[in-house]
Amino acid sequence: MNMFEVTTLGQPLEVIKTQMAANRSQSMLQALQSVWARGGVVGFYQGLIPWAWIEASTKGGVLLFTASEIETATTSLGVNPAVSGLLGGMGGGIAQAYATMGFTTSMKTAEITRHKQAASGIKPPSTWALFAEIFRKEGLRGVNKGVNAVAVRQCTNWGSRIGLARLAESSIRKVRGKAEGQQLGALDKIVASSIGGALATWNQPIEVIRVEMQNMSKEAMASANRPAKLTIFNTFGYIYKQNGIKGLYRGVTPRIGLGIWQTVCMVSFADYVKVWVKGSAKK
Repeated sequence: MNMFEVTTLGQPLEVIKTQMAANRSQSMLQALQSVWARGGVVGFYQGLIPWAWIEASTKGGVLLFTASEIETATTSLGVNPAVSGLLGGMGGGIAQAYATMGFTTSMKTAEITRHKQAASGIKPPSTWALFAEIFRKEGLRGVNKGVNAVAVRQCTNWGSRIGLARLAESSIRKVRGKAEGQQLGALDKIVASSIGGALATWNQPIEVIRVEMQNMSKEAMASANRPAKLTIFNTFGYIYKQNGIKGLYRGVTPRIGLGIWQTVCMVSFADYVKVWVKGSAKK
């Protein structure tokens, strides 16, 4: 499910969101033009191969397994489905961040934000050469730069997405006159996931902080006001001083689209996959 999500609409929305979060003075149109200038349509898929595919092929399984186990356990104890979804999403988000997403998210952002045009006709290093260079200079800490911000983002992302989606599902059941736990139709589940995915973007500031911590653009690296060693808190202060409150919400529009698409894939569609797997196991 995660491979399907990222290969279709996920990566283009990710690239636009990251471009705007890293270059906070750009409008949506300017961000689109900048991405297009890096290779046309191909520019919107920067970082897809191998980093986004490596990430998607692992983090989706970690999220679904962890979130499902927590949801099942808490629901069996009589916990409200929305709260169970919140707890499951938080646990799944933290697990996938530390298990699989540190270095892949860092490398995707590096690919999107670093200076792509060759200087004086010199061919820029490949993505693997960039990875090797960062690892040689900074070790595991370098390639996992910003992983704590990723963990906070994923915890709040999936806690909000799954929790709000389950809350929306419960509301839709009441409107439809269905009992709690009764199966909803595909359209109803997509609507619920869309609500959860859109509202979960309240945490955009932590995403902008994460992007800045992993930003390898020439402008960011040359900034005299940028802290030498970035943490979540000093990065927040740096962005606020440079761009104000608006700077902390740059890229929120494409992220709403991304959040909706990810939640539809990893909540609505994944629920059907889980039902199918359980049915196949019984056979």
